[in-house]
Amino acid sequence: MRWRIRENVKRLTPYSPGKPIEEVRREFGLTRIAKLASNENPLGPSPKAVEALKAAAGDVHRYPDMAAAELKEAISRRFDLPPTQIVLGNGSDEIIHNLSQVFLAPGCSVVTGRPSFIQYAAAAHLAGAELIEVDLDAGARHDLSAMLKAAGENTRIVWIANPNNPTGTIVEREPLERFIQALPEGAVTVLDEAYYEFAAHEPNYPNSIDLIRSGYPVVGLRTFSKSYGLAGLRVGYGFMPPEIADAIDSVREPFNVNRPAQAAAVAALDDEEHLQRTLKHNDRALRRITGLLQRFGAATTESYANFVWADFGFDTQPLFDALLRRGVIIRTGAIFGRPTSVRISAGTDEDLDLLEEAFEDAMKEAAAI
Repeated sequence: MRWRIRENVKRLTPYSPGKPIEEVRREFGLTRIAKLASNENPLGPSPKAVEALKAAAGDVHRYPDMAAAELKEAISRRFDLPPTQIVLGNGSDEIIHNLSQVFLAPGCSVVTGRPSFIQYAAAAHLAGAELIEVDLDAGARHDLSAMLKAAGENTRIVWIANPNNPTGTIVEREPLERFIQALPEGAVTVLDEAYYEFAAHEPNYPNSIDLIRSGYPVVGLRTFSKSYGLAGLRVGYGFMPPEIADAIDSVREPFNVNRPAQAAAVAALDDEEHLQRTLKHNDRALRRITGLLQRFGAATTESYANFVWADFGFDTQPLFDALLRRGVIIRTGAIFGRPTSVRISAGTDEDLDLLEEAFEDAMKEAAAI
């Protein structure tokens, strides 16, 4: 039988995650493994979140609150924005998907940077919309001038990951505001702020909430997966005008954020001590990784996230393989269309010890291939 699968679905490529620790352990028989590929919080979740998870475990036979009222209220108090302007998702990936359902159709276009988070392209393809990817500038930042030229009357969404994944770079407030003001009417700018907490200290870093309050056509996306250490629970949230929030509520899956995840997210949001400990550790880890990569000749970007992006000028697949055999899991840039680059996440001190121990021999092995 010939299945009549939509052509735009056939163009999709399944998401390729970083190698799991368990797979590397089985494949190579290793006991020391450092997973530095998925931008997770190396310190783990807040102890308060763990306790909330335990307390919620006894109620998993019941459906969660579909409105997630307690979590929305907690986010509302934290960021001083009404619950009517907040949406929740099974990770911010789901909100990306929902936004594409709300805004995109064949004949529409989306504009995004290249390389950037690959789910933006997937959302465009799934909706049958035109995908316009604009290369980053020489500093590995979104080229707002070129993106503005690429946008047209049929552009419905402009995706800007800020900080950008995989480069860790940011666009600053004033040029971003000028860019938004100059976009064609009807285009919404989605600021994906998954790494917001790591960049918030930067004076010129724009905050999506401020832009929304000022009346700009902006959506901001954030997550509990990174600085809050809840990647395994999948909780994303977004800020937006009420009309867009209502539209997303109409298309989202019911009960999309499970009961334990809601409880853990409320508790995590209340643990400022754990968040500050995470940010301090991240600063140290990024300096350590950057120094190591630069010693071996890589060109690194200034990262405002929890990972370092580096270009070696050669195909990094052999380096990836050599590190993997030594128990270190990183990301090559190949998935982002940049095979000469790598992305290395902040890890624990022990993870980075292993990275440093393995790196020189891995470089020599890669060079010999």
